[in-house]
Amino acid sequence: MYLRIKFSVMTLYSFIKLLHSGFRYIVFVLVLLAIIQSLLGWLGGKPYTEGNRKINLFALISAHTQLLIGIVLYFVSPYVQFNSNTMKDATTRYFTVEHWVMMIVAIALITIGYSKSKKKLMAAAKHKTVAIFYIIAFLVIIGAILTGHLPLFGSKS
Repeated sequence: MYLRIKFSVMTLYSFIKLLHSGFRYIVFVLVLLAIIQSLLGWLGGKPYTEGNRKINLFALISAHTQLLIGIVLYFVSPYVQFNSNTMKDATTRYFTVEHWVMMIVAIALITIGYSKSKKKLMAAAKHKTVAIFYIIAFLVIIGAILTGHLPLFGSKS
């Protein structure tokens, strides 16, 4: 009796894609947590604490980390192409142009929201600023994923 072991060779592309796909859950959780706590703080008149600042900062850092992983993925992905058919094919156009542009917009919104909230003096203004910018960014992220017909949860293989 022979035991056959099948090894799967993971390419750089498949590794980075898996990392990028998995890390999105960290981004989702942290951005949602920042949104929820800022809404509760804003609407509930709660003080802006060091814990609030850290969650907002961790959401910002996770979004920027996801961007860095995405940049590496952009350069190794077979779906990113620069030829005469790029804009004609929906999948190629999505990964070459649409996805990263929408994600850059979302990350810019998170960055602006975090930066503006640091300059506010009143707790309600800090919470409100984070809530508004992070909610808009989160909607852009969801829209970017759904536009490419990608699953929000799980993996499209």
